[in-house]
Amino acid sequence: MNTSAPRRATLRFMLPHPAHWIALGFGSGLAPKAPGTVGTLWAWLSFLVLDRWLTSAQWGWLIAGSAGVGWWACTRTAQHMNTGDPGAIVWDEVIAFWIVLWLAMPMGLLGQLVAFGLFRFFDAVKPGPVGWADSLFKSHENRPPSWAQGFGILIDDLVAAFCTVLVIALWRRLVM
Repeated sequence: MNTSAPRRATLRFMLPHPAHWIALGFGSGLAPKAPGTVGTLWAWLSFLVLDRWLTSAQWGWLIAGSAGVGWWACTRTAQHMNTGDPGAIVWDEVIAFWIVLWLAMPMGLLGQLVAFGLFRFFDAVKPGPVGWADSLFKSHENRPPSWAQGFGILIDDLVAAFCTVLVIALWRRLVM
């Protein structure tokens, strides 16, 4: 039985460990309000910056590598925070929104805003398959977070990204 109290994510918590840097979205997860939204905004900005230099194939490799490293970072950070799915962990939003933009681009600012809104809807409200994915790996009371919960942190956002891309694809199909 784990009796340690959960820890809060702070700058002091983030600085000493590389997993914390990654899982907390290089500080974007430290936002006092709506850290998931701030992490998604960070993902959007970083995508636009990196997209100047990366090919589509390089994006695929970066996302795949970031998912593997993110699983480790999210698991370790959740363990160090003694919480199954801390709200401050936003690397799941970063990877998922990178996937949305990678698959949906090119599109203008309005299209990107729609993609952002759709993704935030699916991630926050968790309708249908997103809620199902979110419930698969929840941590059990009085047990420290495990690798399964670390994967669970990522999976619901990946499903939210899939739902977002599916809606965008259907919309494009209907409009074009």
